Amino acid sequence: MPPKKRIFRITFTNQGKSYELYARAVNQSELYGFVAVEDILYGERSSIVVDPAEEQLKLEFKGVRRTMIPYHAVQRIDEVEKEGAGKVIQLNAVDHGSSSPLMPPRGDKGR
Repeated sequence: MPPKKRIFRITFTNQGKSYELYARAVNQSELYGFVAVEDILYGERSSIVVDPAEEQLKLEFKGVRRTMIPYHAVQRIDEVEKEGAGKVIQLNAVDHGSSSPLMPPRGDKGR
């Protein structure tokens, strides 16, 4: 019986977007402070039903053999039984002087 192929679900943020990728290999990169993700998987869907979030993911990672993700951007890495559909979700952009898109906007503080 051939060895079972491992599948990982990687969740991370980058440039105001939350990504969920499925891949066969996740390792510490030779570049300090990065996680290397290889062999990205895309959900097998029929050509009739198109998921826009997954299509965006395919376009963004088209031709990428390996991507390096900074440690601080990774929220979670899970080893899963089956692959799912990858996603790209636009996070709420806050442009009120906040240093992070995840922080709430600063209030007027009584001014």
